[in-house]
Amino acid sequence: MPSVFGGRVRGERAAYGRAAPPALPPGVSLQLNAAKRKGEWLELKLPESLAGVPLNGLMQLLPIPPKVAGRLISVNGVQRQGKLLRLKLFPEERPEFEPEWMELNILYEDDFTLVVNKPAGMEVHPSVKDQRGTLAHKVAAYYDMTNQACRVRHIHRLDKDTTGPVLYAKNELAHYVFDAAMREKRIERIYAALAEGVIQADRGVIDAPIGQDRHHSTRRRVSETGETAVSRYEVVERFEDHTLVRMLLETGRTHQIRVHLAHLGHPIAGDGLYGGHRPYMQRQALHGEKLIWPHPWTGERMSVRAPLPDDFAAALHALREAGPPAKPRPGAKPR
Repeated sequence: MPSVFGGRVRGERAAYGRAAPPALPPGVSLQLNAAKRKGEWLELKLPESLAGVPLNGLMQLLPIPPKVAGRLISVNGVQRQGKLLRLKLFPEERPEFEPEWMELNILYEDDFTLVVNKPAGMEVHPSVKDQRGTLAHKVAAYYDMTNQACRVRHIHRLDKDTTGPVLYAKNELAHYVFDAAMREKRIERIYAALAEGVIQADRGVIDAPIGQDRHHSTRRRVSETGETAVSRYEVVERFEDHTLVRMLLETGRTHQIRVHLAHLGHPIAGDGLYGGHRPYMQRQALHGEKLIWPHPWTGERMSVRAPLPDDFAAALHALREAGPPAKPRPGAKPR
């Protein structure tokens, strides 16, 4: 498993929706990246100038939301041993899903975070009682096989036939931070979608509320009384009768990209629920290409990319072979 603090980090610490902590004395810094996990505890070496600061004051200097900090203090989960501050951030937990083994494609992992590349045909978590075979059951098995006593906490979902990264929180701190980051739109999800027809505009914004389709229990539709839904798109490559687009979600409504593209008159290839056809794909051609999130402890910006699945790549190859596509813009091709 990678170390607690991997090298793929950059950016500034996020505020986690709380007031700015008290300023540290001049010349003093907390080396958050130097913290080390020891079993259930995270240990952080304190500078000499903070030796006399009470625990409540120290907690205000750390990137821990007040609710989580208060809970830690209430269960004796904060200890000072000389220059060491110890935080019980990793208590053992019982998984709530029965483990079902399957080899997973792990895109990123540390002690706070797990990112799994979800395959097509699998739900993220059970949608009905006693359902088995979901990604949650597979993640539970992975935790069990790697001796990690973690609950399975998914932060966002993908449709059953959509592929790409799914973010998991391994402890309460990460769960709280990720939930806040989702609300504050600091977790970015970028998708590749193969739409039917030729989209003329190079880029655009689809701002159309989405609600339940009263005539179909699993469908959604654009509706004036629906919830706000905003998607940004950028054309990557045009074919004779299809368009490869990159989509950035500003909201996370059920079936958002599928509904929005169908609303434009360009349903996703293979998406029979919203008017797509299947000469090239037997499922909706929608793939989570990139995921960006703040690290729960350092607040620094993390990101992963998920390669296109084989069936999506084969569809693009077939379209390119079928006729000369429009030339992609430099740097726009999904990786």
